[in-house]
Amino acid sequence: MKTALVHEWLVFYAGGERVFESLTNIWKDADVFALVDFLNDEHRKIILKGKHAHTTFIQKLPFAEKKFRSYLPLFPLAIESLNFSKYDVIISSSHAVTKGIRKKPNQLHISYCHSPMRYIWDEAETYFEAAKLNHGFKKIIATAILNYLRKWDLKTAKRPDYLLANSHYIAEKIKRIYKRESTVIYPPVDVDKFSCVEQKDDYYFVASRLVPYKKIDLIIEAFAQMPDKRLIVAGTGPELNKLKNNFLVNVEFIGYQDESSLRELMQKAKAFVFSAEEDFGIVVVEAMACGTPVIALNKGGTAETVIDGKTGILFDEQTAEDIKDAVKRFEKNEDRFNPKEISEHTKKFSRQIFEEKMKNYVDEKTEQFFGKNKK
Repeated sequence: MKTALVHEWLVFYAGGERVFESLTNIWKDADVFALVDFLNDEHRKIILKGKHAHTTFIQKLPFAEKKFRSYLPLFPLAIESLNFSKYDVIISSSHAVTKGIRKKPNQLHISYCHSPMRYIWDEAETYFEAAKLNHGFKKIIATAILNYLRKWDLKTAKRPDYLLANSHYIAEKIKRIYKRESTVIYPPVDVDKFSCVEQKDDYYFVASRLVPYKKIDLIIEAFAQMPDKRLIVAGTGPELNKLKNNFLVNVEFIGYQDESSLRELMQKAKAFVFSAEEDFGIVVVEAMACGTPVIALNKGGTAETVIDGKTGILFDEQTAEDIKDAVKRFEKNEDRFNPKEISEHTKKFSRQIFEEKMKNYVDEKTEQFFGKNKK
């Protein structure tokens, strides 16, 4: 069976790329495709094992390396331009357009869905506001593009033979938006890289891209009302200056941290705080792998990975008041949290388990699909 692996864009090493890393671990001889490929040498070695992806015309457009997202309206045309005619099995990793690749009836396409395109569905208004596209002529143009992308997204949702979801939360979105069933396989987390530390320091910790939907502003607001509690915030992004303008003595912004520093900060924190309604939330599982309890939203992926009262505290609403109450609840029960038990809980999300489940699923569907087609 000749196999092709397709990813949205190869630029960073984030959650989606960790999934794609596992796909290239499993199918080592597969050819790789993406809208663009601007990986540095270090990440190319990890994700693609040194290979270069077959890319689209987006790769050669002006300023594509830094501004490729600006070409979003062209993504459907670009992904449909890729030629997969010589492949038997196509496995796509999709949070935007890769599920919409064109294929023939005798080819098997399995799409691992991180999320339906969030910037055209549930979070469209948030993205409009952040990009300052919610007024005047810009809004008219943006709305027209939004409607075009929604129509294309719904039409192409029928193209994959099978859909996988990275959480039950995303499986429900797939059913609601695409009217399709999907199978849940949790994404890979390198839990073995995070050793459990039982002795904690007296600070709370946040590690995140500082973008609107992460709702870091709510965590800052909550801690503004708890000046006796120390909060450390790691990460950069467009919200950084706005968040730093609060000038709070108990909140420290430390910017980008390398892997080693981030791990140490997670290990020593008394709790990790997470306020986003995330598809899955790999960083939350990493924090728990360190034996660190998590204070997180009881919606999205974190509602599936954090056990309330055992591996952390879950709060119901994205409000500063709910976060503040959750911190107080945590401190009342702090002695009940067992770092070793918290760390042990994360083993079910390991990369090894993901790769075993993914390979078994694809093998099973391949056998069914090609056995049926032979008949």
